[in-house]
Amino acid sequence: PQELLQVSRGPALSSNLAALAITRLARLAREQHLDSEGIRRDPRFQQLLCTVDAQISQVWNTPLVLLLRSLQALGLAQGGPQVRSVEQEVLWRLRRLPLRQLVHLAEHLAGQGHDSLLLPEVLRKLELRWTELDGTRTVVTLMAKVGHLSPTLMERLEDKALELAEHFDPDELRRVALALALQQRRCVPLLRALSYHLLQKPAELPLPVITDLLFAYSKLNFQQPQVLHRLSLELQPHLGSLSPAQVSRCARSFASLRWLSRPLAEGIAQYCLENPQNLSLTQLCGILVSFARLNFQPSSSEEFFSMVHERLQGQELDMHLLTDVVWSLCVLQQPRPPHLQQVLSPEFHTHLRGDPSPRAQSSWLKLLHINATARLEVPGYQGPFLPPEVLGGDKDRDKDRDKATPLLRGLQEALPGALGGHDLVRYNVSTVYGWDIDAEVVLDSDNKALPVRDFSAPHLSHSEGTKPLPPGARRVAVLRWELPQFSSRGRELLGRGSMARRHLRAAGFLLAEVS
Repeated sequence: PQELLQVSRGPALSSNLAALAITRLARLAREQHLDSEGIRRDPRFQQLLCTVDAQISQVWNTPLVLLLRSLQALGLAQGGPQVRSVEQEVLWRLRRLPLRQLVHLAEHLAGQGHDSLLLPEVLRKLELRWTELDGTRTVVTLMAKVGHLSPTLMERLEDKALELAEHFDPDELRRVALALALQQRRCVPLLRALSYHLLQKPAELPLPVITDLLFAYSKLNFQQPQVLHRLSLELQPHLGSLSPAQVSRCARSFASLRWLSRPLAEGIAQYCLENPQNLSLTQLCGILVSFARLNFQPSSSEEFFSMVHERLQGQELDMHLLTDVVWSLCVLQQPRPPHLQQVLSPEFHTHLRGDPSPRAQSSWLKLLHINATARLEVPGYQGPFLPPEVLGGDKDRDKDRDKATPLLRGLQEALPGALGGHDLVRYNVSTVYGWDIDAEVVLDSDNKALPVRDFSAPHLSHSEGTKPLPPGARRVAVLRWELPQFSSRGRELLGRGSMARRHLRAAGFLLAEVS
């Protein structure tokens, strides 16, 4: 550092040489952890600054861009005269800067975390010159560090990434997918290209690539079966080396994608049994909810759920998390009366009912499912239950049912003709069990349809009819499932679907399912 500062005393000092000396000083200060304040106060350093400022137009482009980064690294004030002078000169030269220097400049300014008058201009130039981008590293870096600042530039980068996708290595594929996920940009053509080229990579994927891709795909709800199969297959041998947080995060990602790999799920269950004290209660609850969403029962089911119940005993959980946990136990047919009593007590559900937030509405619907489980599937349970007056149709659920799909519209057109009249079928039925039925029909013992509204309906909060069903008559519930197209076992994978079928059958329905 002393030799560099001594450059200020040399007879051949120029602004370009001074800029290079300051840049090298900043690098040494970073590498050797030098006192930046001592360097700034040194008269020789001040002489270097003065030389640069007096002849800044003669500094070459590369030293000028490096100088801007170096001044800030040495702690000079962002609004100080020296930094402003360099920024102004860079601004004047933006049109003449090579693209590589523009990229470095954008990366640096985006990482500063404060407003800069220079950054918008740099982004504008990159938006205009995006066709000059040719290297995978440049495209990936811009997407990851700058793309969130300019939607227009991000669109251009997505186009360029699509063009260069076959040249990405696994880590670059990871960074692009992660950039899309963090910016919530579900660019399907690019995701498909990344998936295709990922599958062409013969070598085993590194663990960070597996976990980050899994996070990105779940964040964007992008389901690609071959990729998910490979990720689950290659993740399984690494389970033992993962932290509890990583295991919980991977389980939640697979659950949100509705993808069940039984060997991997068994491995996660075994991990929980072998590391019960390392898992926080929140992490264990996340894994339990994931198993419920996938309708997965571990082979060591008794041991696993005994451990879960033991960890839950005497613990105070957040209201929504507690609802999720008890709902999950109900899906997996493992509820215990104390848990049911806790969430069905008036003190609990009164607080939940008065909350209009989406999270509370979701928890309330799960509470209806828990109440149905307590009534229909736990014979020894004595209460409490939700009061009848709160079991009616939910406005948000009714609103969602109004959004008819082509399949549902076709069903509504076909059923009256097949049955012989509009009064023989009831549509969009919101039951007291928390499940919506697309269509309801009553058939007599000869399979002839009867007027559905003439009969009492214990599954409704307010029944239109009062007659009991004739001997031999049956209720038929028509259910429409929105299943993942890639999964032939979609219904078996969905915990909600499994619970719905159990509840409706226990309530006396025959099920007619369409998908």
